[in-house]
Amino acid sequence: MRVSAYPLIDADEAALLVLEHTPVLGPERVQLADAIGRVLAEDLVASGPLPAFPSSAVDGYAVRAADAGKTLRVLGESSAGRPFDGTVTAGTAARILTGGVVPDGADCVVMVEHVRVSGEEVTVPPSLVAGNNFHKVGDDVQAGDRILSAGSQLGAAEIGIAAATGHAQVPVRKRPRVALMSTGDELVEVGKTPRHGQIPDSNRWALLASLREAGADVTLLGIAPDEAEPLRRVVVEALERADALVTSGGVSVGTHDLVKPLLESLGTVHVGRVKLKPGKPFTFATLPSPLAGEGGPTPPDSWGGGPQGLRGGGRPDGDTKVAFGLPGFPVSSLVTFEVFVRPALRKMQGFAQLHRPTLPVRLGYDARSTPDRTEYQRVTLRREGRELIAETTGSQASSRLLSLAGAHALIRVPAGDQGLKSGSIVEAMILGLP
Repeated sequence: MRVSAYPLIDADEAALLVLEHTPVLGPERVQLADAIGRVLAEDLVASGPLPAFPSSAVDGYAVRAADAGKTLRVLGESSAGRPFDGTVTAGTAARILTGGVVPDGADCVVMVEHVRVSGEEVTVPPSLVAGNNFHKVGDDVQAGDRILSAGSQLGAAEIGIAAATGHAQVPVRKRPRVALMSTGDELVEVGKTPRHGQIPDSNRWALLASLREAGADVTLLGIAPDEAEPLRRVVVEALERADALVTSGGVSVGTHDLVKPLLESLGTVHVGRVKLKPGKPFTFATLPSPLAGEGGPTPPDSWGGGPQGLRGGGRPDGDTKVAFGLPGFPVSSLVTFEVFVRPALRKMQGFAQLHRPTLPVRLGYDARSTPDRTEYQRVTLRREGRELIAETTGSQASSRLLSLAGAHALIRVPAGDQGLKSGSIVEAMILGLP
């Protein structure tokens, strides 16, 4: 029996090592239309006040508070985008619509419901307060104010404030360019008929979805054979243009598990085995950029169609690339992605919050533990009064992808013999609420 040379380390220690050695990518400027979901690389500062002019909050009349109770002559109208270019003086008023510029000389706006109109004259209430019913210059933002902080994710409101303050482009962190590869002679392309002993390559497509959801720009490398030199060539070629490599399979201790030795030959393996169920063979390595003395041709098209989506023109940012070797079992692959890879990708993009949110839930079942490994069990959630109740998705076998399909959360069960009893309150890593 082959024994791994890599120490078996705690899952929390492994997670810290991954984040410690994962670099943050450099900035780039993008148009607002391309900034949705991206992370600001720098503080965004207002170049001018907002609003930039005094604007009415209501439909009505712009007047002087000193003319309270009087009948005033209406000089004209100020509407949104069409300001009145005169001045409101004693005994006069200007009709004004919501969003219209408050004319010079006026210091309040009277709602149309509160006046009496007669031809081109208007009678206003006997009590008026200067400053009423209009937005003053800089009420929302003053010139030089920090409107958004570095690390902010740009959603609808953030895009709106950037546009309102005149930023047609914004500085954001680059998206990580990830090369995704499956390994194993037993794998066959999805849609092709497997021969005896073969299985469809489902991991690639599940991981592609996870990577894109996490903000990565993905290159598909197809299926690499269990041969050392061809595997080395495809990895080196891919890393010429990628910031990170994600593989599935080939990280255990079998004679055909070649990913770990390859990563060790190219860089430094920081994590080789983890006290985690599922996901014990998870591997994390850092690689220098560029890979000194390396090179090679693009892998042949017979490897599942060759690389798809490789972007030309230059190398990735920084002096370090990262590589994640995920186990071949489908659930192990996706769980280790959630625990280790997704937080690293978010760090690369500059997110302030790296991990999925957690919520306290009450267990609706007895969760058995593993003596020597932390376990992440898949659960569904249902609301019962003010509580969320977690129920198992069934068999937790690492090969059973159905245990993740429809799962709302992952429950962390500590190593040991005690397990977690039904009714216990635990923290759940939320994948999606019901």
